Amino acid sequence: MDITLKWKLAQAKELRWWSKYLKKKDKSDYLHWKKNYWHELLDGIRKDIFLNNGHDVLDAGCGPAGIFIVLDNYKVDAEDPLLDQYDEKLDHFKKADYPRVTFYSVALENFDPQKKYQCVFSMNAINHVSDMIAAFDKLVELTKDNGYVIISIDAHNYNFFKYLLRLIPADVLHPHQHDLKEYENMLISRNCALINSKLVKEEFFFNHYLLIARKKPKLIGS
Repeated sequence: MDITLKWKLAQAKELRWWSKYLKKKDKSDYLHWKKNYWHELLDGIRKDIFLNNGHDVLDAGCGPAGIFIVLDNYKVDAEDPLLDQYDEKLDHFKKADYPRVTFYSVALENFDPQKKYQCVFSMNAINHVSDMIAAFDKLVELTKDNGYVIISIDAHNYNFFKYLLRLIPADVLHPHQHDLKEYENMLISRNCALINSKLVKEEFFFNHYLLIARKKPKLIGS
């Protein structure tokens, strides 16, 4: 199946998934739980990154309750192609609830904020994009020299299932299928130093990892 068609199907499925998932959840309870989740994640990586209050931070592929909801001390932009639809159709997400965040309803590959960020997060979002190569290029392009790229991913444990799902679109929500080494190389090959590959959750088909990388400055004349 054409990757663009896979992405369009994935986006439609994503909106339906969120609608069904949040339908019976109390908004206050859900956001309280989600904020605790993000705070615990940030506490776990403080030894790997250094951010000052006021630094520019991007939440790429943020979804309706991304890490932007707890980044109170930073200048935060949040990007996701479904943001306008989330705002319209989900009671749990309203842009007006986050006046300190600047939202962009646009695909990552086409995002052009005319600025760079000290830290770019992409949490469980990179394998939802249309063009994986362009998306990784964009994540690194938008990161300042010596800034951080932090992504969370579901990485295949077995090559058989990885290649099978590349051929058969059984996992509609995720148009891209990769293993940990492939994800790590997508950062390393883009002039990023890998600081940590942190196992977050272990399962049979996929393990969930948090990858933390730092963008190397370009050498003068290179």
